[in-house]
Amino acid sequence: MGRIVCVANQKGGVGKTTTSLNLAVALAKGGSRTLLIDLDPQCNATSALGATPSAMHPLISSVPLVESVVPSGVRGLDLLPGSRSVRDVEAIAQQARSGAAVLERHLAGGLNAWDFCLVDCPPSVGDLTRTALAGSTEVLMPIQCEYFALEGLTQMIEVIREVMEARQGRLRFGGILLTMHDATLELTNEVEAEVREFFGEIVFETVIPRDVAVSEAPSHAQSVLDYAPRSRGARAYMELCMEVRNCE
Repeated sequence: MGRIVCVANQKGGVGKTTTSLNLAVALAKGGSRTLLIDLDPQCNATSALGATPSAMHPLISSVPLVESVVPSGVRGLDLLPGSRSVRDVEAIAQQARSGAAVLERHLAGGLNAWDFCLVDCPPSVGDLTRTALAGSTEVLMPIQCEYFALEGLTQMIEVIREVMEARQGRLRFGGILLTMHDATLELTNEVEAEVREFFGEIVFETVIPRDVAVSEAPSHAQSVLDYAPRSRGARAYMELCMEVRNCE
């Protein structure tokens, strides 16, 4: 089985879905067979690739997960669409609360065709995120370069630590990613310095800059690598891709 990367942060608006999407595309363009799993009920990762959310989430469907995968339009990248159904979300959460490792069971049952599976999580530390963490081999946490970047981070890390202990070494910390980085702002530099001083080597060297192309790309149902391949954002996600691939 390949690497299963859970992209998670309890705060919204930190670039979580943007990172899941663009990193998945970068990995695919770099030659890795990649699957993007949309676990967020907002289904932004699904719509960003021009796909339609599923009527029933594949995680609670009786159909084998591999049969629910759809092509993304990007060579080497497939998508497991999300569902906006509140009933489906509650069903997944209920199974997680009962101790059923839903995602882990599905991922262990026939997705060996992919080198990377990226799981886009909702902005919370609830049952859906815990389910994703339990089924993943590593977690990547995007952090926005702003004053409240570290707010609530302790709680998220505690949840990750709990899953690490419960999974007996299966899950590891893949890294912290600084997003919406603007080196011309003193606040950005202060936040970056504080994060790097506190977390050290687990912070990626790559930072994702503020770039209008990154924000515009989803409205065209594209990643920034396809929408504006020469942009600063596209270059940053390719650099992140290389860091992630070298972290095996």
